Order: sequence, then structure tokens, then C-alpha cells
Amino acid sequence: MRVIVESGPNEVAQTAAQFVARLVRRRPTCVLGLATGSTPLGLYAELVRLHRDEGLDFSRVVTFNLDEYVGLGPNDPQSYRYFMNENLFHHINIDPRNTHVPDGRALDFESHCEQYERLIQEEGGIDLQVLGIGSDGHIAFNEPGSSLGSRTRLKTLTSETVQDNARFFARLEDVPRLAITMGVGTILESRQCLVLACGQSKAQAIRATVEGPVTAQVTASALQFHRSAIAVLDESAASLLERREYYREVEESQRRLEQGPHA
Repeated sequence: MRVIVESGPNEVAQTAAQFVARLVRRRPTCVLGLATGSTPLGLYAELVRLHRDEGLDFSRVVTFNLDEYVGLGPNDPQSYRYFMNENLFHHINIDPRNTHVPDGRALDFESHCEQYERLIQEEGGIDLQVLGIGSDGHIAFNEPGSSLGSRTRLKTLTSETVQDNARFFARLEDVPRLAITMGVGTILESRQCLVLACGQSKAQAIRATVEGPVTAQVTASALQFHRSAIAVLDESAASLLERREYYREVEESQRRLEQGPHA
């Protein structure tokens, strides 16, 4: 796993945005996998800026979101569809028909999840998947103990996840206990994964993900098997990594290579 350590959340957002922007410019019809939550907000703000100030063109881009709460419609302010509209989609020139978020009010969840998987495959698969990470090391809503080969499905949220997400709701009782989520196996089929983490509260999860054993108890650790996984971290999130200095050396070598022999 490539590990990039930046000084703070703003730098994490800018670095992550450059990965996305380079892909969009190189392949205008690319398929992006997107995440919600507080961590990717900076990334989305930077993508909006790149669209506004530098003409980054999303007109042919297709997106698939990782997850959605069960029971919340697209106009509910706590739904992930609403989140994506407010923080990204309504501020760039993406075709709304090309933006896909699981339907939290589907009548047949099993059929809907199967259809979501088919849609991803029909679009040629996900080129770059943006990921946050839970404090217990979960990705999407693949809670500890989830199968590392799992597909898009209905998932019951742990009490820890409900508590973590309660800050977005008026009351703890309002936090949904069920969600539709892409599976770990679905995520691992993406051509590239971009994991973002900021803050000391994510340091333990990052250490377990990057340097710990691969285990279903830390579903993000499955990314160690991925052929192109990149973690973009701030200093606090990277603070518990034992090989932190080595990662810095590797990244410095990578940047010198990219700049060429005469840089």
C-alpha cells in the first residue's frame, strides 16, 4: 500500500483531489466510487474549485456511492444522496443520470443490491474508489466481522458506528440501524483505491489497516491485497505507523521519479 503523509487535512484534500483530477482529465468517461462523511468533504470542495477555476470537466463521468441509510429518501437531509448533491453534484457539471447512490427505500433490497452490482459491471467497473475509514477500521458499512469477499448488501450497523454517526442527527434514536453498502469484495475490484484519514481518532485504525494482519475484524486491512491502494493521511492519522519514516522516503523517491532526472 502506498502511504502519503501530509501535514494536515487541507493538504490531504488537495493531494486526493489531484489523483481524481488526473484520472478525469486522462479518461473523461471514468467511473468514480465515492464516499460520504466528514473526511471527504475537503476533497469534494477542492474538486468543485478545480471545476470552477480550472474547468475540470465531469460531464461524462459516472459515479457510484458506497452506501446509503435504509429508510431515508433522497430529499432527507441526512441521506447520503442529499449529502452528495449538496457537497458535490450540484456544484459540478455532472449528468445526474450518471450519479448512482443506493436506494434506502427500495421495496426489494436483495434485488436492488444485485442490480447495483450489475450497474457497476455494465459501466466497466470502478476506476478509482474513494474511501474513508471508521474508527474501528471498517470501510463503507462493512462492520467488523464482515466477509472480505462480500458484495453489495443490507448491513446492520454496530453500536459504535451508530454512536460515531450520531453527531449528524438531532438524537441518537434517529440514527438508522440498517444500511445498504458495497461489500469488501466489490470495493477490492476497483482498479485503484484512495483511502483518506485525518485526526488522531483514526490513528489506531490506520495502523491496523496498513501494518496489521489482514482480518475481517478490520475490514480496511483487506486493502493490503489490492494491487493499487493509496492511503493519504495527515500527521495525526499517521502518528502510530511504525514505518512512517520509510513511507516518507518512498514518497520522496516517487516524487523525484515523477519530476524526471533534471528536476
